[in-house]
Amino acid sequence: MAALTIQNLQKTYPNGIQAVKGISLEVAQGDFFGLLGPNGAGKSTTIGIISSLVNKTAGTISVFGYDLDKEPEKVKAQIGLVPQEFNINVFERVIDVLIQQAGYYGIPYAQAKTRAEYYLKRLALWDKAKEPVRNLSGGLKRRLLIIRGILHEPKLLILDEPTAGVDIELRRSTWAFLQEINAKGTTIILTTHYLEEAESLCKRIAIINHGEIIQNMQVKQLLNLLDKQTIVLDLRQPLSVLPVIAGFEFVQLDKVTLEVSFHRKTPLNALFIGLSQMGCEITSMRNKTNRLEELFLDLVKYHQGKQA
Repeated sequence: MAALTIQNLQKTYPNGIQAVKGISLEVAQGDFFGLLGPNGAGKSTTIGIISSLVNKTAGTISVFGYDLDKEPEKVKAQIGLVPQEFNINVFERVIDVLIQQAGYYGIPYAQAKTRAEYYLKRLALWDKAKEPVRNLSGGLKRRLLIIRGILHEPKLLILDEPTAGVDIELRRSTWAFLQEINAKGTTIILTTHYLEEAESLCKRIAIINHGEIIQNMQVKQLLNLLDKQTIVLDLRQPLSVLPVIAGFEFVQLDKVTLEVSFHRKTPLNALFIGLSQMGCEITSMRNKTNRLEELFLDLVKYHQGKQA
């Protein structure tokens, strides 16, 4: 049984905008699934429909075998949602927000308090438990949203840009937590604009653009579609002449920085040998962009070109 099955999902708003155009996809139990796309692609609308916040125009959705139209309450009980927008009363205490949320799912007070303490400690928020939410930083508010979304320990957790605006330290520790609960069996669906986040966390990714799924496959398979790679080399000494080496394209960013593009199957030995023969000593090497980000931009550009 799949965690989530979507068939021919459509959503047309009263103003005539068709946000979702007949998408179909399946998320396996235990998966860490990425739903990626540019702004306005239909991600949030799709999540809103799954979580019953938006009414669909057509199509079917089932969550762990429960049909959204026929058994909406059972579907809601399986889902935890971490929204993109911050929607918590900032004047309430952190602990009260969580205990109140647990009550919506029928969790007894004592159990709710125990769970809240566990997750607050796990995500380094326990020292803020009795403070009003307004005292939290933006990153800690994001963590509170995550705790609220998992407090009833749902089988399916939906994260809509959960680390937007969060500093790198908080983001990395949040990643570790999400990987931990996923390893324990929680199915996770993630939308994010941090492509590094998707590549690090997700096992499978679907890319949506203009309300259509334009790609859906395992992350490793998806990255194999990327033909070109671009790296940036920092050199010890300034360049006098731009290198010419077969199979590699060079762009000089400044006197001691080179951008090198090449086919992903091209061995790098020739590059390093050629630069060494020119007397170029490399001090550091890095990817120009996240690989998934580069592929994402190529796929979206290709899809938009087909629609033009």
